[in-house]
Amino acid sequence: MQRALICRGALLAQQVALESSLTTRISSVLVPRSYRAMSSLTVPAPASLLLPLKVPYRLMLGPGPSNVPPRILSAGGRPIIGHMHKEMFEIMDDIKKGIQYAFQTKNELTMAISGSGHAAMEAALYNAVERGETVLIGVNGIWGERAADISERMGADAKRLVKLPGECFTLQEIEQALSKHKPVLFFITHGESSTGIAHPLDGLGALCHKYNCLLLVDSVASLGGAPIYMDKQEIDILYSGSQKVLNAPPGTAPISFSERAKQKIFSRKTKPVSFYLDMGWLANYWGCDGKPRVYHHTGPVSGFFALRESLAILAEQGLENNWKHHQEMALYLHQGLEKLGLKLFVKDKNLRLPTVTTIAVPEGYDWRDITAYIMKNYSMEITGGLGPSVGMVLRVGLMGYNCTKANADLVLQALGDALQHCQKSKV
Repeated sequence: MQRALICRGALLAQQVALESSLTTRISSVLVPRSYRAMSSLTVPAPASLLLPLKVPYRLMLGPGPSNVPPRILSAGGRPIIGHMHKEMFEIMDDIKKGIQYAFQTKNELTMAISGSGHAAMEAALYNAVERGETVLIGVNGIWGERAADISERMGADAKRLVKLPGECFTLQEIEQALSKHKPVLFFITHGESSTGIAHPLDGLGALCHKYNCLLLVDSVASLGGAPIYMDKQEIDILYSGSQKVLNAPPGTAPISFSERAKQKIFSRKTKPVSFYLDMGWLANYWGCDGKPRVYHHTGPVSGFFALRESLAILAEQGLENNWKHHQEMALYLHQGLEKLGLKLFVKDKNLRLPTVTTIAVPEGYDWRDITAYIMKNYSMEITGGLGPSVGMVLRVGLMGYNCTKANADLVLQALGDALQHCQKSKV
């Protein structure tokens, strides 16, 4: 019976494809030239859109997005259902539970933003901060820079606590800044993918609360690949992205708010600057307020299917197993890089991000030559730096489905090959 259904499904797919192809051919052949000449359109159909879609295969071993495994691709290709159907709400409930597991939190206000990690960053800041309030931003890479920019755009007073790329803040430095500026929120990036830092989080939550300050943490590049405990570490707002260790397509962003953060959000004097990211509406859409759900926006249904499947895989594999595996593969890669004579950008081994490795650009080489050579000869993406680390590093990502010994070996082979063939400057 199942086999028959599969066959019928395959035949139906072929029929749809054939009918679509025939329609295109018939329309171009049968429409009289006189009619086409009389058309009122001044912009013709793009010639490129009349050709089949072509997408090259790439091994995505940069800082993200990572390759999407067949199981998740298949889940994202399921038939569309309504964004307000009860079956969709059940899938969203599964996603919420999966995020609570990944974040290690029991927070009721937990969901996935319809957008990338940037949308989650904005959702956190737009809801938790009001115009004129002071925020403290830890800047040791691009994501702190972005958080400060967003804060200032919404009218907050952003105070920057700055370190050079590859460095971390001490608790003492953070406490001095909290005492001086008295912010309502402190932002820090857990997995700073532009520099390869995994910033320590222990003690930060308690320290922020001592100064009546919320702790906001970006875990886009670290979630699933490095230990994080939202409740134990007293993190008030935590967000991530779907396209890194979770291996789902870009476009959905897990986020969660503590009770302390909820109190701040729902006692605002003004509305959040964004309707789309208003947590009052989103809490209802995600079934977090105990009220019947009402329409707010049309969520990315296929994206939610894929995210649900990626969280299911994480649950099956086990969070602690995933952390251990990423750490082991990172160490294996680091040892191989050092054998090639390459230097790791982050000096302190305990501060290296397991998911994204930063390599100091070898002396005399142009990083663009190396990445271009590897793309051309291996169809593999590794990238240069981003923001303050541009020109300083090469970045290699082993995340989720891509986090394998075979991929680490391939990276090492490609880098070794590139170093031999790329022209070294004599200056």
